[in-house]
Amino acid sequence: MKFNVKGKKWVIVLLHAVCWIILFSLPFLLRTSYKDEHKTPQPDDAAFTIFYFISSVAWIVLFYLNAYVFLPFLLGRKKVVRFVFLQVLAILTVYFIHRIYFGMYITHQSFKTANFIVYNISPYLFIIASSTAYFVLLERQYNLKLSQERETENLKSELLFLRSQVSPHFMFNVLNNMVALARKKSDLLEPSLIKLSSLMRYMLYETDEQKVPLEREVEYIQSYNDLQQQRFGKNVKVCASFNISHGCEIEPMLLIPFVENAFKHGTGIIDDAQIKIELKENNGLLQFLVSNKYNDAANGSKDKDSGIGLNNVKRRLNLLYGQNHALLINKNDGWFTVSLQINLH
Repeated sequence: MKFNVKGKKWVIVLLHAVCWIILFSLPFLLRTSYKDEHKTPQPDDAAFTIFYFISSVAWIVLFYLNAYVFLPFLLGRKKVVRFVFLQVLAILTVYFIHRIYFGMYITHQSFKTANFIVYNISPYLFIIASSTAYFVLLERQYNLKLSQERETENLKSELLFLRSQVSPHFMFNVLNNMVALARKKSDLLEPSLIKLSSLMRYMLYETDEQKVPLEREVEYIQSYNDLQQQRFGKNVKVCASFNISHGCEIEPMLLIPFVENAFKHGTGIIDDAQIKIELKENNGLLQFLVSNKYNDAANGSKDKDSGIGLNNVKRRLNLLYGQNHALLINKNDGWFTVSLQINLH
C-alpha cells in the first residue's frame, strides 16, 4: 500500500514527530519535579531516562511495523498465524531489550518478567490499537483516492465515446448538404466548402481539448447555420441571435446537436418552417434556446438514428455539469423547444 501526499510529505513527517514527542513527554510533564525539597536525585535516574527513551523508540518502530508490514501484507492475505507469530516476536524483542539494558545499566534492582508484563501490556495494546486504526484510515483514504481516479478515467472514456458518436452523425448531415449544393451547381458551393473546411479544422484540432473558448463554439454554430441556410434557402426561415462575452469556456461540440436536431426535424413537409436560435451569456451564465416547428407525420419518416446527437448531449451534460445545468424540452402548439441553462463557472 502506498500513501502519497503530493508536495506535503514533510508535513506528514512533522505531524507524526510532534505527536510522538507530545505522547512520550507526558510522563515528564505530569510527574513531580526531581527538585522537590524532600527528594534527592538517585544515581540511576539518568539510566532510567535513557531506558525510557529506548522503550519509546521500540514502541514507535512497532507502530509502523504493524501499520505498514504486519497488517497489509499478512492479515490482508489471511496469514493470521504468521501475523500472531510476528506480534509475539515483536513483544519478545522489546522484552529482551529491557532485560539486557537492566542487566547492563540499572544495577540497584533486578529485572522481573512479571513487572515487564504489568507495565508494558497497556502500552503494547495501545500501540497495536492505534496502529491498526491508523492503517484502516490510510487504507480507506487510499481506496477512496483509487476509486476517484477510476471514476475520473471512466468519465473521460465515456465522454470520448459520446463525442465520437456525435461527430460522425453531424458530418453525415453536412456532407449531404454539400451533395445537394453540388447537384444544384450552386455558386455557393465554394464558400460552403471553405466553411466546411473551417468546421473540419475545429473538429480535428480543437475538440480534443477538454474546454474551448465559447466564441469558437459559437463560430462553429454560425458556420453550420450558414451551411444549412444555403441548403434550404427560402424554404426555412431561420432567426439566429448570439450575444456572448469573452473569457468563458465550454465543452466542445456540446451545443451543436440541438441546432442539428432543429434542422433535421424542423424541415421537410412542414408548413411555414421556422427555426429560432438564441444564445446569451452573462457573467458565466449561458442561456441557449432552440425552437423549431415540427410535424408528427413528417418526423415519423425520419431515420432511426435521428436522436443520437440529442441523447448523447443529454448524457454529456449530466456528466460534465451535473447540478450546474438545467435542460427543458417541450412540445407545444406545433413547436419543439429546447431550453438550456449552464453555469460555466
